[in-house]
Amino acid sequence: MARKAKRDLTMEEQLARGPLDLPFLMLVLLLLGIGLVMLFSASYYTAYRESKPPVSNNPYFYIVRQAAFAGAGIVCMYIISRINYQHFRWMAPLILAGSIFLLLLIFTPLGVEINQVTRWLYVFLVGGPTFQPSEIAKVAVVLFFAARLCKRDTEHKKRFTKRTGLGRTLNFLEGIGFLELVPYGVVLLVVCGLVVFEPHMSGTILIAVGAASVLFVSGISLSWFVGLGSIGAAGLWFIITQTKYMTRKINIWKDPWLDPRNGGFQPIQAMLSIASGGLLGRGLGNSNQKYGFVPEPENDMVFAIIVEELGLVGGFLILLLFALLILRGYWIALHARDKFGMLTVVGLITLLAFQVFFNIGVVTNLLPNTGISLPFFSYGGTALMIHLAEMGIILSISRQIPAPRKD
Repeated sequence: MARKAKRDLTMEEQLARGPLDLPFLMLVLLLLGIGLVMLFSASYYTAYRESKPPVSNNPYFYIVRQAAFAGAGIVCMYIISRINYQHFRWMAPLILAGSIFLLLLIFTPLGVEINQVTRWLYVFLVGGPTFQPSEIAKVAVVLFFAARLCKRDTEHKKRFTKRTGLGRTLNFLEGIGFLELVPYGVVLLVVCGLVVFEPHMSGTILIAVGAASVLFVSGISLSWFVGLGSIGAAGLWFIITQTKYMTRKINIWKDPWLDPRNGGFQPIQAMLSIASGGLLGRGLGNSNQKYGFVPEPENDMVFAIIVEELGLVGGFLILLLFALLILRGYWIALHARDKFGMLTVVGLITLLAFQVFFNIGVVTNLLPNTGISLPFFSYGGTALMIHLAEMGIILSISRQIPAPRKD
C-alpha cells in the first residue's frame, strides 16, 4: 500500500519536481541583481529631490520598493516553477477572460491617468501601486493560443455540404485555413482593440508579436502572415497618421530638435547621456545626466544611465546577458516535453526579446518613444513581478525536459 501511494504521488508530481534549468535561472537572477544596482544608481537623486508623498525626499524610496517586489517576485517565480505547467492549459481561457475584464476597467473611473495616458489600474487602493493590465493580457494571449494550437495536429478539418453555395464557400475557407484562424483573430481584435484605445500602441504591437510567434511556430501558413501582416501594417500606419498623439510622436522621433524643450527633450538627453559614457563609462554612480536632465532615469531611460556609467562595454555585456537568456529560452522550447510547453516558451521569450529591443531602440532613438520598460531594470514593482512570473512558467516547463537517453 505504501508503495502504491508513493507511485500515485509520482505520476504527476514527479514530473513537476524535476531539476530546474540552472543556466536560465542564473541568467534571470544575474540580470535582476544588476538591474537593482543600476536602478539604485539611476533613481536616488530623483527620489531625493521628490518632496511629495510617498517619496518625501527619501533617496532609498525606489530601490527599497523595487527590492521588496523583487523578493516577492522571486518567491512567486519559485512557486510557479513548482506547478505542473499542464495546469495552465485549462487556466488559459480564465486568465484571458480576466485580462479582458481588467482592460475594460481602464475605461471606467477606476482607470489611472499618468502623463496624459490612461493605461493603469491601482493594485489595491487609490494612491497605491499601479499596474498595466496589458502586461497580463500579453501573457494571457500567449497561453490561450498555445493551449489551443498544441492540439492542432490532432484535429480533423471540418467538412460542409457541397450541395449549397454556403457549404462550398465554407469548405474553401476551411481548405485555405481561414476558419481555423477566426477564433484567434477575434481574440486579437478584442484585446488589441482595447489596448489601442488606451492608447498604448507599443503594447498592442507586443501582444500581436507574442501571438504571431505562437501561430508561426505552430505551423500556420506563411502566406497568412504576409497578408495579415500587410493589413496590420496598413492599419498601424492609418492610426499613426490619423491620430494627433501618434503623429506628434513620429515627428519628434524623426527630429527631436523640433521640440527640444518638451517632446524631444527625453531622446536628446538620452543620446547625450550615452555619448558621454564613452567606451568604459564614468564609473558606477557617477552619471551627470541623472541629475535632472534625463526624464525618469529610473524607468524607461535607465539604459542611458547604464551606458553613461558603465560605458559601451558595460552596455554590451548587459545586452549579451539578455541575448544568452533569450537563446537559452529558445533552447528550452526546442527540448520541451510537448507542443504546449514549446509554444508557451516561444511566446514568452519572444515577448521578452521584443520588449528589450523596443526599449533599447527608444533610448538610442532607433524607434519612436513607446513607453516600454526594460525588463528587470526599469522601476515598476508589479511589472517586475509579472516578468518573474513569466520566467517561473518557463522554469516549470524546463523541469519536464526529457532526460537524454543513455546508449
